[in-house]
Amino acid sequence: MEINKVIEPTPGRGVVIAGPCSAETEGQVMQTAKELAALGQVDLFRSGIWKPRTRPGSFEGVGTEGLAWLKRVKAETGLKTTTEVAKAAHVYDCLKAGIDVLWLGARTTVNPFSVQEVADALKGTDIPVLIKNPINPDLGLWIGAMERIYKAGITRIGLIHRGFSYHGETIYRNVPRWQLAIEMKRRFPEVQMIVDNSHICGRRDLLAEVAQEALNLNYDGLMTEVHPRPDEAWSDAKQQITPAVFGELIENLRLRKPTANEMEMAKLTELRRQIDEVDNDILGMIGRRMRLADAIGEFKAERNLAVLQEDRWDEILRAATQKGKLQGLSAEFMERYLRAIHQESIDHQDAIVNKKMA
Repeated sequence: MEINKVIEPTPGRGVVIAGPCSAETEGQVMQTAKELAALGQVDLFRSGIWKPRTRPGSFEGVGTEGLAWLKRVKAETGLKTTTEVAKAAHVYDCLKAGIDVLWLGARTTVNPFSVQEVADALKGTDIPVLIKNPINPDLGLWIGAMERIYKAGITRIGLIHRGFSYHGETIYRNVPRWQLAIEMKRRFPEVQMIVDNSHICGRRDLLAEVAQEALNLNYDGLMTEVHPRPDEAWSDAKQQITPAVFGELIENLRLRKPTANEMEMAKLTELRRQIDEVDNDILGMIGRRMRLADAIGEFKAERNLAVLQEDRWDEILRAATQKGKLQGLSAEFMERYLRAIHQESIDHQDAIVNKKMA
């Protein structure tokens, strides 16, 4: 795919997208837009017109009426506008209203039928499209959405990393799983990657930290929800901030150099060599662990014991999580790591037991 930039970033900083989660009233939209425009830092004004909600009865957006407000934003502030679309009718209405950029939400990306409907409606246009990652950590769905939009003739495509659902305790609303977004950047280096720190965090106090982390990882910009009176917002109040606070957030962000000079590269090369050595040692230890798992499998097969011993697994998880914490490793990482190792051990033992039974 030959992908072009959705927005040409201003030299010295990344792409900045900001605005309220939802367009609530014309006054609220215009106040937010004027205060953001005054910052001189915003490339795209965002606002939800149609809001997919988990349960009926919640505020689901003002609908097409709000498009006129975005049109006024562009006319009076000069800010380009963007909003979310989820079906063909949304696309047609946005095109008529002169919306500059469209985006697909996580709930749309996860459904190929919905993505295809939007893609069909886009044929014959050249409007840029941003695509949020699907709710679930599935790169195939994210890539598939890109491919459907690209096949519709759209070449200005960007990605929005808004985090992934997670069942368990976490400080985030949607866990970042940075490695998945990084893998998308590796596969599609020409595609702009924007971080939606609002939906990753779900709370104001983490917004700056996540935005900086994204810039550290060489992201192309950020999308943040901004509201003149966040606590009164009709949707996602806890993750929105005022234009003034947003201005401070932007000013305090530190851009990282995408490449290193010769001296820096020499130091990085040495550190990476050391990491390669450690990785080789780790792989050797994992191989040794699996050979021990094979021996356990032989023992269980000979004595007709069940492969899975749940008490043992609980003991391993609890003890290793505590030890990992002492090494500065998060409980989430330790659980992912241990589950992967444990599953591989179970697979080894299953193969041995099944072979003995054959």
